[in-house]
Amino acid sequence: MDTIWNYRWLLLQGLGVTVQVTVLAGLLALALGIATGLARRGPPLIAWPVHIYVEVFRGTSALVQLFVLFFVLPGMGLRLDPMTCGVVGLGLCYGAYCSEVVRGALNNFPRAQREAAVALNLTGTQTLTRVVLPQALLVMLPQLGNLMVELLKASSLVSLITLADLTFQARSIMRLTLHTVEAMSVLLVAYFVLAQLISFGARALEARLGGAWRGRTEER
Repeated sequence: MDTIWNYRWLLLQGLGVTVQVTVLAGLLALALGIATGLARRGPPLIAWPVHIYVEVFRGTSALVQLFVLFFVLPGMGLRLDPMTCGVVGLGLCYGAYCSEVVRGALNNFPRAQREAAVALNLTGTQTLTRVVLPQALLVMLPQLGNLMVELLKASSLVSLITLADLTFQARSIMRLTLHTVEAMSVLLVAYFVLAQLISFGARALEARLGGAWRGRTEER
């Protein structure tokens, strides 16, 4: 482990890049997922293009999508830096999966509650923001937490487009020192710890939102 300690700053730099890619791509994926999940319930003129986006990005490889952004777009006159390619590529890919989670939660929302909102003269926007989304979010959170863990693991793909993330740095150390076991062991532990942090955060948020919603319900 002396080798790993000697290269600890390299690994910490890679860890920072991995966290940055995961957070930014996760935020983009959530924003796209919510927007497209809602749009798929709209008129066909909006729903069909969104449906095509979801099917294309769910049905193709995330690695190929990154390669298209990094290697193909420059040939078409649009050059993106590796960080932008990584964030946009993973955000678009996992935004499509997130869209399915949102759509499923909204489709399974109890019809009786929608009818009750209409009876209370709530507008469509009020029904969505005050009734539907708060409860649907509780249903979505476990699946969204799993998606974020998957996104974290997929972030290692950015090492193949020259972005110096944790995987890239571990492979660099492995090539320099030939200490494969140590480098890969640290890599496994790092991803495991990060995944556990995401899962813990999702569970804590679910518990907090659930308690807040129950409190609001009891007050009423």
